Parts: sequence; C-alpha cells; structure tokens
Amino acid sequence: MKITDLQIISFEVTEPAFQYGQVVPDAPTTQTLMRIHTDEGAEGYYLGGQGHGDRNGLGPADIDMMLGRIRSLIVGQDPFDRERIWHWMWVANIPEEILSAVDCALWDLQGRLFGVPVHKLLGGCRDKVPAYGSTFPNIGSPETYAAHAAECQARGYRHYKIHPYYFWNPATGEPDPGRPSHIDWDIAACRLVREAVGPDMVLSFDPWGTYRSYEEAVKVGRVLEELDFYWYEHPMNEFRVSNYEKLSRELSIPILSPEIAHGSIYTRADWIKRGASDMSRIDVLRGGITGGHKMIAICEGFGVRCEVHMSGHGNLALLGASSEDTCGWYERGLLAPGLDYEVVPPYLNSIGDPMDDEGYVTVPTRPGLGYDLNWDFIHAHGTVHAV
Repeated sequence: MKITDLQIISFEVTEPAFQYGQVVPDAPTTQTLMRIHTDEGAEGYYLGGQGHGDRNGLGPADIDMMLGRIRSLIVGQDPFDRERIWHWMWVANIPEEILSAVDCALWDLQGRLFGVPVHKLLGGCRDKVPAYGSTFPNIGSPETYAAHAAECQARGYRHYKIHPYYFWNPATGEPDPGRPSHIDWDIAACRLVREAVGPDMVLSFDPWGTYRSYEEAVKVGRVLEELDFYWYEHPMNEFRVSNYEKLSRELSIPILSPEIAHGSIYTRADWIKRGASDMSRIDVLRGGITGGHKMIAICEGFGVRCEVHMSGHGNLALLGASSEDTCGWYERGLLAPGLDYEVVPPYLNSIGDPMDDEGYVTVPTRPGLGYDLNWDFIHAHGTVHAV
C-alpha cells in the first residue's frame, strides 16, 4: 500500500466560546480536516492541528506546508511506516503541530483499515478514564470560580482545574495584555474554590506560564500546598528551566511541566533528568500519537506521572493505551459558566468525550481515532485544498 495524496478540507463554523468573562454565542472559527489517500482505498483523517484539543484548524501557512513539503515527503510511502516518517519529519525540522497532525492521521488510517480503535493498536489498557473539569481563564470573580467548581462537582467531576486570571484585569473586567499576573486574585479564587467543594475534590492550578518571577510562583505555590491542591502546572515561562529546577526543590506540591514547550519527548526527557518538574505533560500536538506514546513509556520507566494535556480524540487514544499508574486524568473542557460543553460541533454527529454521572469518559470505540464525521456538513461547507 502506498500514499497517493494528501488533502486539507477547511470549513468555517460558528460555535459558542468564552472570552473575558462572558459567553460569545456565535464565535467564528476555521476548522480543518486532513485526509490521506492510498492506492488501495484506505484513508486516514485528522481534525484540527492548532489550539486546544482537535477543535481548531490549521492556519494558511501550515496548509501551504502540508500541500507542499509534507505532501512531497509522504506520497509514495507506505502509510504503515509511521515511525520512519516521524523520524524523517524531525530531521527535516518540520513544525511540531504539522508533524503531529500527519502522525495522527496515519494512525487513524491504520485503525480504520483494520476496523479497530487506535488505543487498541497501541495496546489497549482501559476503556474509560476519569475526567477533570478544566476552566477557561478569566471566568469571573473568585466567587464565580467557586460556584462553577461546585456545579462541576454536582455534575460528576471529581477533579477541577483552575485557569486563573491572565491577560485580563479581574478588578476592572478589562483586557490587560501588559501585566498577566494578578496573584492576589488567583489566590482568592483558589481559597474560595476549596471552601466550596470541600476537602475531597481534587483541585489543580494552571496559570499558563504567566508568572513573571520566581517569587510570584513560590508565593502562589505555598497557598496551593496549604489548600492541598494536587498539582501546580506551568507557573512560569518554560524557557527558564533553571527556575523550574529551583521551584521543584522548594515546593512540596508536584510541579507539572513542560506544558507547551516544543521538542516533544526530547525536551520532556531532559526536564525529567534535570529534576525541573515532578510530573510530565504531553499531548498529540507535541509529537503526535507516536511521540505521546513514547513519552508515556519514558515516564513509566522513571516512575514519573505523565498527565495528558488537552481534550480530543487523539489524547483519549493515548489514555486508553496507558495505565492509570502513569496517566491519571483526561482534561475535559475548556469549561465556563453558561457555556454548554455538550453541544455537538456541526462537522460531527456526536461529541467524542461524553461523560457519565460518575465523572468517567469512555475511550472512543469507533475505528481509528473514533471520529463520527458529519460528511453532509463537510461537503456542503468545506473547501478542499489540494495540489
């Protein structure tokens, strides 16, 4: 079997979103679907490639690279030679999100051809995983965070993660791009959330690297320890690895990082060796399913937890092929008051991560990545980019 073509289908959609403390009911966005063809009729797909999970499509420059350099690299190759293609793309310095999307589509192709979900190809380990509710940043006052956490607890979530205030001033309700840290407000939100949900709910905290000083990170970390938070994720810019080494030594709360640093397994293995974090972080946009699966094995070997970052079909496949002793939780969201996460995107017939009343998400059982694609919508609204 040989790859004969690569196409990108893009389509404009309007979906509810959340920004600066309020729901935007009809936010426009561009989604993309990568399609890889073969000479035997087998096809593989990948939705998205940027942003959170698989909900945000590739940009124009990425599409151009896909249809140019990437297409010329993979056409004529055996689609089952994922490992070889993965190494080729690293050697060629292909941008990480492009490399990752191609890898995911190749896994989807083989799963579809064999009629099995990707997590079974990887080596199935579990059929459902516990989810945590992961908030948008800037969802409102500290009291709003507390009320929202209680609502998530009532819904069945046993773990709630706070994305606090950044690029927004909670005192004025206005954008604040020049000063992302508002640690007193962050601390107030954490205290009220713990008070609202009691001692048994797992809580974690992610300021998305916006603390500009080590001192800010330590001050907040001390409060998180006092409140018995489970992890402290990506508090500072991840270029400052030595600061993370110092922070991990100073605090008892586990530091979870790197979250978004490029370099996939290579960066994250180095962080483990340097003691720059206590838990590691990976997702399918940082090396594809191949890279994510490798990173989970690295962490298992070192006895380090590897928490999978973001939502999406590919990340659920990684979790379905991993032990709860290494990978604990699925990040469900992003969530916010008044935003219905259960709304099905128009290009799908069903959401990929339905959650039961006990807070578990079932790993998709459809072949490949498990997409339930709405081809009528895609054909009616999609633009095919092809050579």
